[in-house]
Amino acid sequence: MEFIDYYKVLGVDKNASVEEIKKAYRKLARKYHPDINPNDKEANRKFQQLNEANAVLSDPEKRKKYDKYGKDWERGEEYEKYKQSQQRQRASAGGGQTFTGDFEGSAFSDFFESMFGGQAGGFGSSGFGAQGRAGAQARFKGQDYTSEVNLSLNEAYTTHKQTFNINGKNVRITVPAGIEDGQTIKLPGYGGEGVNGGPKGDLYITFSVANTPQFKRVGNDLFTTKEINLYTAVLGGDIMLDTMSGKLKLKVNPGTQNGTKVRLKGKGFPVYKKEGQFGDLYVTYQVAIPQNLSEKQKELFKELANLSK
Repeated sequence: MEFIDYYKVLGVDKNASVEEIKKAYRKLARKYHPDINPNDKEANRKFQQLNEANAVLSDPEKRKKYDKYGKDWERGEEYEKYKQSQQRQRASAGGGQTFTGDFEGSAFSDFFESMFGGQAGGFGSSGFGAQGRAGAQARFKGQDYTSEVNLSLNEAYTTHKQTFNINGKNVRITVPAGIEDGQTIKLPGYGGEGVNGGPKGDLYITFSVANTPQFKRVGNDLFTTKEINLYTAVLGGDIMLDTMSGKLKLKVNPGTQNGTKVRLKGKGFPVYKKEGQFGDLYVTYQVAIPQNLSEKQKELFKELANLSK
């Protein structure tokens, strides 16, 4: 059975920090993403491996188990409990063969597969006898799957149903409004098939939400810029502002300076799974200096300049 070294998949050292692991993942995920490599089976395979590696190595508990048990990290502790149980039973029976040793990489994977993969015939040669055959029927949870899904800022703004193709299967889920960039949700039972009738694994979806040229999202707040003409900045007046929930009339105070920032409470991004709660919208004014003035306009500006003196 092939052993996949998650550290090599991400191109990081075994002592790499979580931030280094995430940085390596983001860089490679962009390179091998299916949207960039359509119909490229090898790139898709690589992308799946990257997702698996990131899901395991960026989680301290999962990483600890992976470092100890290799690719069978999800079942390693169950194997240890099983091995200890067998040793106790043989000891109480007054003897028998005791199996000891550490298994890493492909060696551990092959041994584990022969132990728990349902091939009862292999247990006689391993010295476990009838107890081993009983152990072969142990039920184990299936493998967890991971995937990354890209959303636009507008899609993340509203609760909606969406169908994704994940690991070759169409999965239709409800995406809650306010989902964050980098946030991971768990779908129980959407992973691999269980062993010997065990429950299916889970599916972990990590969302990538990109900003737009018009809006930048920071947490639940939104930031945008709005150009206003010189006359409105000097004299004040009403302007129409585009927000993610529609157009809004906004009053500009007389004497507004270039770079002035105003806060619109509750006009930002929806708060995840908190109905009716929103962040704030921050608007920065950019005052546009008039160009291509007529001679009359120039005269008026000169007159205004003289009056200012």
